[in-house]
Amino acid sequence: MRFYAHHGCFSQERAIGTHFVVDLSFNTDTTRAEQSDSIADTVSYLDVYQTVKREMQQPSNLLEHVARRVGEAVLKEYPAVTDIKVKVSKMNPPLGGQMHSVSVELELKA
Repeated sequence: MRFYAHHGCFSQERAIGTHFVVDLSFNTDTTRAEQSDSIADTVSYLDVYQTVKREMQQPSNLLEHVARRVGEAVLKEYPAVTDIKVKVSKMNPPLGGQMHSVSVELELKA
């Protein structure tokens, strides 16, 4: 998932913003959905996307904080999710040199 957001420790980062990429994977029991072919029997990735989008719109100083908020929000809003891995990458960080991205990855359990 790619977002334009205003996370960072420096006032310029928060004022200007930049692109972020969120990679998310989680575990849930899909047995019912496998049989029923119904979205009502699984966790909708559209709904999860909306949760991540909402969390990305709230500025934070640290990527660690963003990743924790995203993971905790998904675990709270989707009780069928048993554990989650969240990776948040800041693209083209302002570090005084050429760098593709910096990332933080967290794993959380329900």
